[in-house]
This record gives sequence, C-alpha cells and structure tokens, in this order.
Amino acid sequence: MYDFIIIGAGSAGCVLADRLSACGRYQVLLLEAGGSDKRFYVQMPIGYGKTYYQKAVNWMYTAQPSEGTQGRLSYWPRGKVLGGSSSINAMVFVRGNKQDFDDWAAEGNPGWSYEEVLPYFKQMESWQGGESPYRGANGPLKVSNPSHELHPLCDNFVSAGQEMGLEFNPDMNAGNQEGIGFYQLTTHKGQRMSAARAYLWRARSRSNLTVIKHAHVTRLLMDGKRVTGVEYSRKGQVTKVHAQREVLLSAGSVNSPQILMHSGIGPKKVLDQAGVTLLHHSPAVGQNLQDHLGMDYLYTSHVSTLNQQLRPWYGKLWQGLVYLLTRKGPLSLSVNQAGGFMKTRDKLNYPNIQLYFSPVSYTRAPVGKRPLLNPDPFPAFLLGLSNCRPKSRGQITITSNNPLQAPHIEPNYLSHEDDVQDLLEGVKFLRKMAAMPSFAKVIAKELRPGPECQTDAQLIDDIRSYAWTVFHPTSTCRMGPDTEHNVVDHQLKVHGLDGLRIVDASIFPQLICGNTSAACMMIGEKAAAMILAAEEGQV
Repeated sequence: MYDFIIIGAGSAGCVLADRLSACGRYQVLLLEAGGSDKRFYVQMPIGYGKTYYQKAVNWMYTAQPSEGTQGRLSYWPRGKVLGGSSSINAMVFVRGNKQDFDDWAAEGNPGWSYEEVLPYFKQMESWQGGESPYRGANGPLKVSNPSHELHPLCDNFVSAGQEMGLEFNPDMNAGNQEGIGFYQLTTHKGQRMSAARAYLWRARSRSNLTVIKHAHVTRLLMDGKRVTGVEYSRKGQVTKVHAQREVLLSAGSVNSPQILMHSGIGPKKVLDQAGVTLLHHSPAVGQNLQDHLGMDYLYTSHVSTLNQQLRPWYGKLWQGLVYLLTRKGPLSLSVNQAGGFMKTRDKLNYPNIQLYFSPVSYTRAPVGKRPLLNPDPFPAFLLGLSNCRPKSRGQITITSNNPLQAPHIEPNYLSHEDDVQDLLEGVKFLRKMAAMPSFAKVIAKELRPGPECQTDAQLIDDIRSYAWTVFHPTSTCRMGPDTEHNVVDHQLKVHGLDGLRIVDASIFPQLICGNTSAACMMIGEKAAAMILAAEEGQV
C-alpha cells in the first residue's frame, strides 16, 4: 500500500515524486509508461531531432484533420520516457506572461495569480544569472544562458527586431516578457536538464520512492466517488495498486483525459459511444483543447549557417568530437536560439505572437522527420513564429473501451478567425523584419513561401496549408469553479470525486504565452506544496 500514486513521470510528475518523497514520511509510487531517459540522444540537447520520431521514447500520436488547416493530419510527438516531454522537447525555458496567471486567478482560481505562482517558479530553478526578485538560484532545475555560444546570425535577428521597434530584452522570464532576445535553455554543462534529471535522479535513491517503468495505466480504481488506486499493464500482466491518501494524475493533456474516460469519468455521451460504463459524469473531460500553431519563413543566406557545420560528414565528425570532448558547440544547444514576444495590435493586454530564430533549415526532410543533424546542403535559416493565446478549441475523446488504443485527437485548428488574423499579422511582421538592414545584408532570397505569395488571401492560404503544431496541447482537464466547463478546482481536485488530483498541463485554464514545460514544473511544485500542507493540517 502506498500513500501517493503518481501516474506519469513527466514535467509535473517528476516534481511530485521528488517533493512528496523528500520528507521520508510517505510511501510514493511513480508509474511511467515509457522507459529510462539515460539514452544518448535524450541527454544530448540537439538529439531531440532523433527522439522527435523515435517510438522507444515517444507516443507518436497523430491528430485528426482540421478544416482550418485544409484537412491535414497533424503529428503530435509526446514523451513516453522518464521526464516525459521534457526529455524530448527543444528545451526553451519560458515561464509565460504575467497576465496569463493573473487571468487564471480572475477566472475563479484563487492562488494562481502571477504573484502567487512566482515563488514556485523561483523555487524550482537554478538560473545561471543568479538570484533576483524574479529569479531563483538554488532550485534543482538548471536554467542556462547560452547567449555567448549562439550562432552569430542571432545578433542579426536581434538587431533586425530592434530596427522594427522591438526592445532588447535580456531576460524574458523576469519582470517583462515582451521584446526580443536570446532564449534560455534547460541545459547544464552541455546536457539536457529534463524534469527527470533535475528532480527524479536525486530522488530515486530514497527507499520510500518506487518507480515502475513500462507501466501503462489502464484505469483508475474507484469505491463510490472515491478514487482508491490504479490498474496498470506491464509486460502483459495487469496489476492493481492502492493509495491510502491520493492518486495524482500527471499523464499530460493527451493521456490524462484518456485515462479518466477509460475509468468511467467523463462526458456521458462519449463514454456511451465508446462502450465504457459511466461512473462519474464530468462533461469537460477532454474538452477545451488548445495548442499553439507555428509558421516558418525560410531564407537562403550569403553567410554560413549551422547547415554548413552539421550537413557534411566532416562537419558532423568535428562537431561530434567537440561535443564529446567539451560538451560545447551546436550539439549542446537547441536550434531555437533567439526569439521574443510581441503584440501585433496595441490594444492587446498581452503578446499575441512569439518569435523564433533558427540558424538552420531542413526543408529536404522526409515527411514526418526533423533531421536536425542532417540539415539542408545550402546556407539558410528560419524565421518563425507561433500564436500565444489561440481561441480555437478542440477535444480529445476515446472511441473504444480498449485503454491501449490511442485517443482520438481533434485539434480544430484555425476554427476561430482571430487565430488566422494573429498569424497573418505575424507573418507580415516577419517579412518586414527580413527586409531590415541587419537581415537584408545577409539574406540571398526568400525560399518559403516565396515572393509570389503577397496578397492577404495568398498569405492566409499559405498559413492554412502550412501551419503546424508547436507541441503545446493544454486544458483538456481545465481548472475552474464551474463543473460544467471545468474538471478540477483550484486545488487541482477533480470536481465531485475524492482522492484524485490532476497535476499537468491539462489543467491550464488558458494556454499561456510561450512554451509550456516550465509552467508544468511550476504546477508540480505548487501541487506538492498544497498536498503536503493539507497532510500537515495547514489548510
């Protein structure tokens, strides 16, 4: 018998496992469907180009066609490994915008304003820049400032942004998110700093923490309206385990609603159609799906890019030796090296566009691949963007009573016209930015979408035919007081049930401005603090 059972060793689950086991008073079980993260391409930062399409560490989901993106299927990599998606992501560390969390609180979630979540962001990180009112320096998660190691073209990107009126921002995770600058990374000494490396590695030596890998959770066990345990399948064997205190569902925005629905918790209509017996009607399970959409414009360059360093066999050999001997060079970084946040309309209260700069391109990649170690043979780079607060809403459902079958993902991309407008204004900004003096002197030509794509109608058609997920699905078990449209309350307890909390990106009331991994770890920190306070009678 365990005190706590955690489902999913991802960005939030690893935090829970560490924090709940640290005091030694509780027996904690962590179940992970994937295997070990101690793999070369997981630990080498640029190795995410390999793990992007590697079944051994990746659920490799396919989302259904969206009318707004011209009926295209969408590939959704999700981490199936210790560390979850923090073990296969691009490592960009962005907390989100202050307004994001203030809006969470304003929607009826006390305790989730920016001022109230900031201590947990600080608690979790060890920022290379040191302690400040906004940054922490003593947490387990190492956050690096690689600005002195980046490709020289990143300076052209920042200068071009300043020529467009954006201010240089030396720290987008401090008091102000807006502006242009260099991205911080979850790396340390040239290796990936995933949630597993930061939290789980130090916790696994504790006798009160049990970690079971390759454990695919099939359903939650219930006694009336109380969740009492978990059933999981491992190597063909089905096992049931029980929790004396709580079950903590941290399987992510895809798998958390899937597990709930296979447990009989969810919308009655969906469960009836799937042949699952309804045990608790929760209509918002799997609903309110949100995701960022990205666009790239490709420019060939008069000067060398990472393509020339990584494409030739001798370049690969040299950079491989540099990495193995020094843990430095482009293999120790993300290809998303610079970026920023901006408003395309002055009346907005928060940025609606996130910018990216990658001094590399891989247009000749096979479909579904992202060969970061085998880029284009010509010098080129990518100017990219994604929307920050999409209004389109999708859903995740199940279509059978087989818990091992992949869920049905309907993103419903670009179904809201405001999302189309944001991306349209964003790509127009990219074009103007590319024409600024700092870029004009290094750009040979626009290769994608090309100069023939000019009118609004043509630009929108290109957006609908090209826009792709930035892999930030959230909100499928949304937090809020209204039980019709939300799944958990502000303490992350599932409405109408006892013994169950959900702790992952699925509880986001609204998708944040920026990458989601940091916010997921913050949620793990805050949830652990709430749980421990409740156990100690402080609330």
